[in-house]
Amino acid sequence: MTLSSSPAEPGDSAAPSHSKVARNPLVRGLWTLGGLLCVGLGALGVIVPGLPSTIFFIMAAASFSRSSERMERWVLDLPGVGRLVADYRSGLGMPVRAKAIAAAMIAVAVGISSGLFLESWLWRATVIGLGLVGFAYIFGRVPTRR
Repeated sequence: MTLSSSPAEPGDSAAPSHSKVARNPLVRGLWTLGGLLCVGLGALGVIVPGLPSTIFFIMAAASFSRSSERMERWVLDLPGVGRLVADYRSGLGMPVRAKAIAAAMIAVAVGISSGLFLESWLWRATVIGLGLVGFAYIFGRVPTRR
């Protein structure tokens, strides 16, 4: 059955904003599995420098919105990251401080990876190119919340 709820108010992390639960149990299970994988990668990103975390929690909430309102609410209520996910869904974007931290983390990760660990110029160019894509996305596509 398809469940629906009212859209979340900006800053209201307790209310899921996308409630379109899949009818098929197999599809729901796959969405749940994808959400759990994203939560795991997001949790790893909190610990590992250079690995993003918020984007994985955003993807987890999107996956859970198709499988389990309870799990979606759980992600939206997580301390620290839940509000960022809700703000992203509301179209509020990233705070200036978060953008600065993300840019610094990309610069450090790319610098260390390409300067210390990669010997091939092809791999260095690839890592630097991906870092530039990250910068372009953060500063060109993600709105800035002031």
